[in-house]
Amino acid sequence: MMGVASEVLSLLVRQGATVAVAESLTGGLIGAAMTGPMGASAAFRGGVIAYATDLKASLLDVPSDLLEREGAVHPGVAAAMAAGVRKLANSDYGLAVTGVAGPDPQDGKPVGTVHIALAGPGEGLWHRDLRLTGDRDGIRTATCQEALRLLEGVLKANLGEHSW
Repeated sequence: MMGVASEVLSLLVRQGATVAVAESLTGGLIGAAMTGPMGASAAFRGGVIAYATDLKASLLDVPSDLLEREGAVHPGVAAAMAAGVRKLANSDYGLAVTGVAGPDPQDGKPVGTVHIALAGPGEGLWHRDLRLTGDRDGIRTATCQEALRLLEGVLKANLGEHSW
């Protein structure tokens, strides 16, 4: 994971951009990965671990009616978390994850349901909806990797290094 985080940080620095993270099921794994490489402070603004549903609303401005209607595990919640942390941290990008790591389903969603969202400059919004398998640790680790890969892909596309 450190390799992807280092690459993401390098791409952010090259573009003069910053990122902040909003994490639920990963509980800080993305932030830990992003702060592992030396020089992380040049591009990583910080993060919010909004594990409890009410914190998603109060800290990240996720609409309460969306949370009441859909629960915390929903693509719209991930998108709102990403936009909320981007605004809160005054960063160029906001990366957010929400989902079910297990062992039990949540909000009627099966274990392995994961939503990743990236809010960026302008009205930029990218997302991935995943159905992961494995144990709790494996799902959390895979979510972190996929979130970093989403950010990496967007940053590389900005430089014309690969197309979507």
